[in-house]
Amino acid sequence: MRDRVNRDQELLSAAALTAFKLNGQFLELAESLAKPVGLTAAWWQVLGAVLQTPLPVASIAREMGITRQAVQRTADVLVERGLAEYRDNPAHRRAKLVAITTEGLDAVRAINPEHAKQAKRLSEVLGQEEFARAVEALTTLSKALDQLN
Repeated sequence: MRDRVNRDQELLSAAALTAFKLNGQFLELAESLAKPVGLTAAWWQVLGAVLQTPLPVASIAREMGITRQAVQRTADVLVERGLAEYRDNPAHRRAKLVAITTEGLDAVRAINPEHAKQAKRLSEVLGQEEFARAVEALTTLSKALDQLN
């Protein structure tokens, strides 16, 4: 039993350390993709969250796993720069919706060619099936962690 507990702790530690490293690697990649079009990784992250539909800051924060305050600061900058706008929220008067503007959508779309190139390179390194398995494993791990909260 003690060996299982120790192994479980080792696995949790290894998963966390790997996730921290992956986070840094993904942020570095995101910055390199976003910077040439005048965005930051954080701006791209928030704009990406509202590509399909406007959302309140709290929903963006929950979906992205970041603080509401960080999303609010980023949204304020995006609105100031014309990349997003605040809209009235029919479900909640005080919680405005963050919506992407045409300028924001153009900026996100400008990332696509290099994004596609980097995705292809990673898929070539891993192989598409292994890439898909890795994404599935990360998704499963994220859902399991959600159950702990």
